[in-house]
Amino acid sequence: MPHDIAQSPHPDSPRLSHCPETLPRAAWIAPEWFAREMETIFAREWVMVGRLADLPAGTMRGTRVGAAPVLLARAPDGSLSAFHNSCRHRGSELCREGEERSLGKLITCPYHAWAFAAKDGRLVSTAHAVPTADFRKDDHALKPVATRIWNGFIFLNLASSPGPLTADMPLETYDNWPMASLVTGHRWISDLDCNWKAFWENYSECLHCPGIHPELCEMVPVYRQGIMGENEAQDWTPDQPTGPNLKAGAESWTPSGAPCGPSFPGLTPEERARGYTFVTLWPSTYIVAHVDYVRAVRLEPVSPTRTRLVAEWYFSPETLAQPGFDAATIAAFAKLVMEQDGAASEMNQRGIASPAFTRGTLMPEEYEIHRFHQWVLAAMAASKGVPA
Repeated sequence: MPHDIAQSPHPDSPRLSHCPETLPRAAWIAPEWFAREMETIFAREWVMVGRLADLPAGTMRGTRVGAAPVLLARAPDGSLSAFHNSCRHRGSELCREGEERSLGKLITCPYHAWAFAAKDGRLVSTAHAVPTADFRKDDHALKPVATRIWNGFIFLNLASSPGPLTADMPLETYDNWPMASLVTGHRWISDLDCNWKAFWENYSECLHCPGIHPELCEMVPVYRQGIMGENEAQDWTPDQPTGPNLKAGAESWTPSGAPCGPSFPGLTPEERARGYTFVTLWPSTYIVAHVDYVRAVRLEPVSPTRTRLVAEWYFSPETLAQPGFDAATIAAFAKLVMEQDGAASEMNQRGIASPAFTRGTLMPEEYEIHRFHQWVLAAMAASKGVPA
């Protein structure tokens, strides 16, 4: 039964002990706020842009980190580099966003054919242009972007001195999964009419689950209570026994609840019993690992009121090689949940646009949204980017 007045939570409970305000309305709709997020958060945090295995050696691809066009370059020997996608001659893009082109030792600008070394971005040739004696090639290298590979995922950072890659869980959380060897079996892209933070906020609470996600609540019974885990219950104490996350008989998020292929052999009994293991890496991605496959979802902010969602499902080669295996069938359940989440986020965005809305109020169960809001403000303030 819902409670009107909350009792004090146990000290180990994640529940909030008060009902704080949300960010102001401008955070979801104002172009100025969005621009500063791109200049601060997305220009200084690690952003996931895909899988290394999906960028073959000898290939370059145009991508984006926040507001910045970026060029990924994987040389024929397999080494990975990234550069701002802007020629040092007159600024032309080197590879269109989303486009993949073959790559040898050189990155050649399609406009005036200036050529840069694929590995380090140094200027090799100005093609038909003949510079004067005051021109120094060393001053015209491509501007680099920092790269990091974690569990087979490519992360980029625009900062000149990037900090460490961090997540809400230890980076070793997936050590027992064969993450780097998994193969992309399915990809789904959805364009949402909402601010990027609106989707993260929806992801960070389950008060909406009973009304928005009937299928998910059947798969994960605790969600029927409007909480993400047993420790969020109002009367929770640490001595209470912990039950399985999934419904009786289910081992994974599949149509039948049974693994869709061979279970990963290195998992502990606790990891198998959980049924799913989430890792969140703000501002761009979350990953969900099951006993038989892994899903990653990344958010790409497009405008103050537009966000692109890219979801991918990864399987072992043995699973994909099964006769008649259909990755789209396995993906259908999570896709349904994300469609529901997207619709809820768009509904929330439309209401935020009302001039009557100034700020919201968080409930104790929305502790993760509060933490996210504090992280956003801190990341912007660190770069003196919080709007007035």
